[in-house]
Amino acid sequence: MYSPDTTKYLIHLTLQAEGVVEKPDVVGAIFGQTEGLLGEDLDLRDLQRTGRVGRIDVQITSKKGETKGEIYISSSLDRAETAILAASLETIDRVGPCVARVTVESIEDIRVTKRRRIVLRAKELLLDHFDEGAIDSYILLDEVREAIRVEKIESIGEDKVPAGPNVADSDAIIIVEGRADVINLLKYGIKNAVAVEGTNVPETIVELSDKKTATAFLDGDRGGELILRELLQIADIDYVAFSPRGKSVEDMSRKEIIKALRNKIPVEYVREQYFAEEEGEPRAPQKAPEAPSPGGLPAPERAGDVQEPESGETSSLRSHLERVSGRTIARFLSADFTVLAEVRSDETERTLEGVAGQIAGLVTDSSVDQKLLDRLVARGVEFVAARDFSGVIKRPLTVRLMKLP
Repeated sequence: MYSPDTTKYLIHLTLQAEGVVEKPDVVGAIFGQTEGLLGEDLDLRDLQRTGRVGRIDVQITSKKGETKGEIYISSSLDRAETAILAASLETIDRVGPCVARVTVESIEDIRVTKRRRIVLRAKELLLDHFDEGAIDSYILLDEVREAIRVEKIESIGEDKVPAGPNVADSDAIIIVEGRADVINLLKYGIKNAVAVEGTNVPETIVELSDKKTATAFLDGDRGGELILRELLQIADIDYVAFSPRGKSVEDMSRKEIIKALRNKIPVEYVREQYFAEEEGEPRAPQKAPEAPSPGGLPAPERAGDVQEPESGETSSLRSHLERVSGRTIARFLSADFTVLAEVRSDETERTLEGVAGQIAGLVTDSSVDQKLLDRLVARGVEFVAARDFSGVIKRPLTVRLMKLP
């Protein structure tokens, strides 16, 4: 809703409209009816463009021909400017074709809220950490060891890219987004990570990927996808490890990092998602060679080493991709890659609504069309792997699409 780093105030407003309206109508009315009202210095569009006002969060419901809801706008302006901006929003008298009324409920000082949380947390710390009047020596040791690991981060190549101490000697590297990601991996003993540091991929990383087995491990957001797209164009990437949607590598726990790296998949499975529109009909992908696991982690299972998973058995994503390919079946998977249901591929759409549990992904040895993809998006899936995606015009940004070989 707001950025805690820059926001000072949060404006709470209520909305009542005599008719049925939607969120885009409300946002349009806010910009349209306040444009030019307060002059250039307090123009809402300019304030948003410069980051002094955050995005407009609209939460509305319609019932019996009326629409009610709340609007939240974060502000880093001073008190007077924020008050003027809030007052200007009360001049909105129409939303779309409907008569409407907007009222300021409150202006929350985010810093006051933070101070309350600090006081509550300080009380907890006093009770939990000072009862016995002693400091746990293990905590001190962990902090010192972590500091030593962080100090080992290096800058390599002419581009001076941040890297772990084992990048030069290791046969495999992990390409991450920034210095903080390298530090987080180093914290958990993974010493062969190297950072891109922006969307312009350094030549040092291109050269390293030509000589070593390279795994791209980027943030699970739009920025990570853009960097992956560029890496696939100019670097020799062998594997892709996916972060959870909306999560940065620097914020991931040891368990999440190990899980993501163990479930890395060959780049051929994801290449089509990024270049289908540019290359036309996709070429048949070749199976990528097995590579040593990065950072000393156990390597993903080979197809011949994994027994056929029954429903409820946990496996890796790569194992499911290999097992489903060529068998005309479909598997609905949970977040930990447990099989929730396995059906014939032609029964996928009919079975979807009856699958119990939260579906994280679908792996099917058949084609997925726009209708099925939309239904999968509605169920909240994170990835879909299929033989083909026929007639898919609207590619959802929240779902990773992969092709089976």
